[in-house]
Parts: sequence; structure tokens; C-alpha cells
Amino acid sequence: MAIAFEHRQRIAALTPVADVVARIALDVEPAAPRHLAPPDALGAALAHDVTMTSPRPAVALALVDGIAVDSAQTAFAEPYAPASLLPVPDEIAAGDAVTAGADAVAPLAAVRWQHGTAELPEAVAPDSGVLLPGTDAAAGEVLWRAGHRLRAGDVAVMQALGIECAAVRKPRIAVVRARDGSDAVIDAIVTFLACAVTTGGGEAVPAPASAGITAVFDEVLGAALDAALDAALDAALGAALAAVLAEVPGNADAAIVTGGTGAGPRDGSVHALRRAGTVAAHGIAISPGETAAFGTAFGKPVLVVPGRLDAAMAAWFLIGRPLLAQLAGPATGPAAASVATVLTAKVASTIGMTEVVLVGRDGAGVTPLASRYLPLAAIAHACGFIVIPPGSEGLGAGAAVAVEPLRLP
Repeated sequence: MAIAFEHRQRIAALTPVADVVARIALDVEPAAPRHLAPPDALGAALAHDVTMTSPRPAVALALVDGIAVDSAQTAFAEPYAPASLLPVPDEIAAGDAVTAGADAVAPLAAVRWQHGTAELPEAVAPDSGVLLPGTDAAAGEVLWRAGHRLRAGDVAVMQALGIECAAVRKPRIAVVRARDGSDAVIDAIVTFLACAVTTGGGEAVPAPASAGITAVFDEVLGAALDAALDAALDAALGAALAAVLAEVPGNADAAIVTGGTGAGPRDGSVHALRRAGTVAAHGIAISPGETAAFGTAFGKPVLVVPGRLDAAMAAWFLIGRPLLAQLAGPATGPAAASVATVLTAKVASTIGMTEVVLVGRDGAGVTPLASRYLPLAAIAHACGFIVIPPGSEGLGAGAAVAVEPLRLP
């Protein structure tokens, strides 16, 4: 059963991207810190500085396999008058604590054995072959500042230093299908968004199966006359979105709803958001993706992306990434690198729209591949995208541009 025309969700005006991003910065609070083991914290932003409480290593360790020696005993050693080490020194493996009374480790290849006695034909310098206390990290040393996103190497360092957990902001974002059932395009959008959230430092969590918004919407339509539609939607659609935001395992910090943003006879995602909370913008001046919506429900931000892959991707790049960054808290260090280059061909743009344009490599520059509608093959061939601001009518050949990698995040 279709929604009567007078009840359909409509876009009154397009909201500039900058206004939506400013609203996110003003209204969205960073996610609460969680204490996670280093492997689980990969990609997340630190909520607090990580400071060493004790030196590492705490005692001197061998850097090589060899024998622990007192370097003073070898001070005058030379090939024709080697130093005889008595008593026979301890053999030691890399990583072992250096034997008491020794201040160096001579590698096994340098040792000569004569009748059960160890000889060194060359002097060994003090601290040679030894990792001194505090070399890896000193007590009180700040390893990473709050806001730093943990890389694979950081996780390895944490584990090697014995840091068992870190306080991080790793936002949980529920990725929700507006319509239950199998749909290849919606499946692709959900997969893209889940990967984008994860590689962007968040945690993508599935919504409960009972939370399909338009499944409830269709049930209401099947049972209600147009005159009673609004009252029925107040309860049913609000309950559906409540399930999305409150019943996700671990409780979600935000939700991204896929599809149902237009004025079609079965589109109801924005209706659901309005009845569960507030709609800050329905219709955002993005090309592609102008039917996207943003708002809040139950005190949590909700981004609603169109049910078209290229439009959903553009909405993620321009609205979803700033939302995730806001939830992750203030960041330290450089932003994700863009590549400065030039266009080899012109591209037109519409005044008032923020346009995502796919580009491909072309010699020393990049050439536009697609805008407004981004064919799937163009996405596959693109090396990245450029963003044309709303005040521009386009860019000519030779224009300087910053290419954002199409890779995630």
C-alpha cells in the first residue's frame, strides 16, 4: 500500500553542507571513553594521554645472544693477548636480564673457547650489546597525546611495553536498513558504511532485526486510513527508531539509516526521524546525495543517506566523516593526507551545491571521471575525488585541486 501524496515526506529547501557540519560541531558530544585492550583499540582516538609510570626496560637487558662480561676485564685484550674470562661467564640470550656484575654482552661470534676457558681477542666497551634501563621509554614520558589515532605500530608498542588497555573514544554507530529484506544496492551501502566506520576509528554495530523502519511503516499503512496515518506513525515509527538507537548491543552513539529519504510512495525514513526526534536538515546541498537528512533521536545523532550507492558515499564523505570525527573527540596530528595536483580537463558545477567529483590519474594530474551521478565503473576506476565548493561554477583545466583518496577512511 502506498502513502497518499499529501502525506509524503518532502524537501522544502536544501541546507548547505557547511551548516550541517556546523550543527554537528555544536550539538554532537564526543563519545564516552572506553578502556580497550590495544588490539581492540586499533584506529580509535585516545581519550587521554598515555604516560609511562615506570621505565622500560626496568633492568638492563641483552640486545644480542652472547656472554655477559665485565668490560673492565677486557680493557687490554688484543688478538695476540686475549682476555681470559674467569670464572667462565654466563651465556645469555637476547632479551634476558644482564647478569649481576656484568656491564656488557659480547656476541658469541667474538668469543674463542680454549680448554673450557672463554677468551676475547678484543676489548668490549661498557654497555656494548646492552639495552639500558629506560631506553625504550622513561618514567613520566608521554608516548601519545589525547586525540592521537592508534596505528598498528602503536598497538605493537603498547603490547611490548606491557600496556594492557587504553582509554579511547571508539564511537559505536548503528548501520540500519530502512527496509527489511534483501536488496543488492542497500547491501552494498551497508557494507560500505560499516567498512568506512570501522576504518575511520569507530565500531559499526548491526541494528536488531526487529528494527526495520519501513517494515513498521508498511504495517501501519496496511492498517490505517489516511486520516489516521499521522497518529499511527507517531507511535509505530518512533518505536522503530527507538529500537535502532537503544537496543543495539552496547548502545549506539549514533545511527546511519540507509534509504527511504525521497518522496516515493514507500519512503519513510525522514518521517520516522521526525517522529522520534528532530530533523535538522532534510535535503542537503550535496551532489550527488541531495535527499540526505540529518537530525537527532533520543539524544543521539542520526544521518539518513539515500538508497543509491554513489549518493550514500558522497553523504558519508561530506557529512558522515565529520560526524565520526566529532564523536571521536579532538584530534591531534595531521589530518588525512590529500594530494595536491592539477586538473587536466574542465569540470562544471552548479552554484549552491557542494559537488563530489571522481577523478582518475592522467599523467602529472587528474582528469574528471564523473559528477552528479557517479557510475559504479567510475567509482572502480577513480583514484580519489575532489570537492567543488558551493560558490563555484566549476574548474578549468590546469586548476589546482586537492584530491581526497577514495580509500577508506
